[in-house]
Amino acid sequence: MPLPWLKMPELWQSRSGCGILDLINYKENGGTRMRTLLKGGSVVSGGGARRLDLLVENEKVAALGRNLKEAADRVVDVSGCFLFPGFIDAHTHFDLEVAGTVTADDFASGSRAALRGGTTTVIDFACPDRGESLQSGLSRWHGKAEGKTFCDYGFHMTIDDWNESVRNELPDMFAQGISSFKMYMTYPAMMLGDRDLYWALKELKRLGGICGVHCENAGVIDGMIAEKKAAGALSPASHPATRPPWLEAEAVARLLRIAQTADCPVVIVHLTNGEALREVQRARRRGQTVYVETCPQYLLLDESLYNSKAFSDAARYVCAPPLREKGEQDVLWKALRHGDIQTVSTDHCAFTLEQKAMGLEDFTRIPGGLPGAETRGELIWSFGVARRKISAAQMCRLLSENPARLYGLFPRKGTLQPGGDADIVVYDPSGSRIIRGEDSVSAAGYSPYEGFATSGVIRQVWLRGCLSVEDGTVLEQPPHGRYLVRGKCSL
Repeated sequence: MPLPWLKMPELWQSRSGCGILDLINYKENGGTRMRTLLKGGSVVSGGGARRLDLLVENEKVAALGRNLKEAADRVVDVSGCFLFPGFIDAHTHFDLEVAGTVTADDFASGSRAALRGGTTTVIDFACPDRGESLQSGLSRWHGKAEGKTFCDYGFHMTIDDWNESVRNELPDMFAQGISSFKMYMTYPAMMLGDRDLYWALKELKRLGGICGVHCENAGVIDGMIAEKKAAGALSPASHPATRPPWLEAEAVARLLRIAQTADCPVVIVHLTNGEALREVQRARRRGQTVYVETCPQYLLLDESLYNSKAFSDAARYVCAPPLREKGEQDVLWKALRHGDIQTVSTDHCAFTLEQKAMGLEDFTRIPGGLPGAETRGELIWSFGVARRKISAAQMCRLLSENPARLYGLFPRKGTLQPGGDADIVVYDPSGSRIIRGEDSVSAAGYSPYEGFATSGVIRQVWLRGCLSVEDGTVLEQPPHGRYLVRGKCSL
C-alpha cells in the first residue's frame, strides 16, 4: 500500500522523487529551507523503538517528538511503520577486477541496488595492486565512484604487501578519511604471511586504525584443491569440500594470537561457523578486542545448494568462505541475539551467471561472490525480527549503529538524532513481496534468495532528507552520493 501524502505545497507536484534533489533544497538560493515531517511511525534505535514524529530540515534530522506541530513543507504519513537509521553496508565489492573478469555491478548499479535495499552508506574496498602505492589504489577507486554513486560511500584500504613504503603511506590514508584496512590470509595475489600480518597490525595499533581480515588457511586449501583436480572432481560441489569450516577456524585462531601479540583489535569478516566463533570467544576471554561480521548468505543459505546437478544452479552460490551446513545458521542467529556478532554486511560481489560459467570445467575458475546489498534489510527483518530471533533494536545495531561506530561514522550516520544525517528507512511490517532476480536492480541478473517471501517491505528510503526510493522503485535522479571522511572506531 503506498504511503499517503497528507499535505502538498504547490511546489511539490508529484510523488516521483526529490525533483532535482528537492529542487536544490527548495530554492536554496532564495533562502528557503525544505522541511519534511514524518508522522505516525516508530523510530528505532539500538535501545528500542518509540512512537515519535521526525522532522527533517534539508539534509539533517531537526527534531523528534510525540505529535510534533512543527511547520513543514510536506508531511508524510508513516503510520504503522518502523523508521530505521539508513543501513550501512561495510563490505561491498563494486567494479572489482578479479578472477579474470570484472564484477557485474559497478558503483552506479551496485549503489542503486544498495539504496533500494535501505542501505544509504556503503564502505567498499580500495585495492591497490601488489607493488602499487596505497595512494594510487585510492585514487583509482575515487575515479570509479565519484559522480556515479547513488548512496554515500567510503573506502577501506586493502593491504596486500608490507614494506616501509606502505608503512609510510598509512598516515596519509588516515588524513584522507581511511581509518579501516583489510588483509587476507588466503588468495596468493593478496595474502600476507604471519610476519607481515604482525608488523602491519602493530603499526595500525600505533595509528589507531582497525583492520578486517579474511581468515582461511591458504596452504591446506591449495593442497585439497590439488587433490580434487587430480581426482577429476571439478564440479562446484568440490568448492565447499576444499574450504572446510575448521580451516576458517584455524585461521581465525592464528590471526587472534598474532593480534594478541601485536595488542591490536581486529575484525573477523564474513564469519560462517561455530568453530570460528568459539575462537573469538576464547580471545575475548583473554581480554582481546575482537569484532565480528557475518552475512545474510550464512544465515539463510546452506551448502546443499552446491550439490545441484545443473552447473548454473550450483555455481551461483560459490563464494569464499563457502556456505556451510544448515545447523550453523542457528549458531549464528544465537550469536547475533547474544551480541557475539556486531555487524551483518553483505560481501556484495556480483557476477552474472554467464561470468560464473567461466568455471564450467574447473570449479576454481568460478568467480566467487554473491549479490546481496539489495535484499539484506528485508531478509534480516523477515527471518530475524519477524521470527523473534532478534529484536528491531538489535537489527538497528547490526545494520546501522554498530557499523557507524566501528568505522568512524557515528553519530553522523547510524542513528536518528538531531544533527545527524536524515538517512531514513521506512519499513512497513504489514507488506510482503517475493524476491525475484528479474526484479533486481543489481546487474547480476539473479538473486541467491529467489522465491523467498518477505515479512514486510521497505516503503521508502531517504538519503540526507531526499526521498530516493519509494515502493521498491529507485527514483529517477542524478547520483548524489558523497564520499565520507571517516574518523576512528568508537564501538
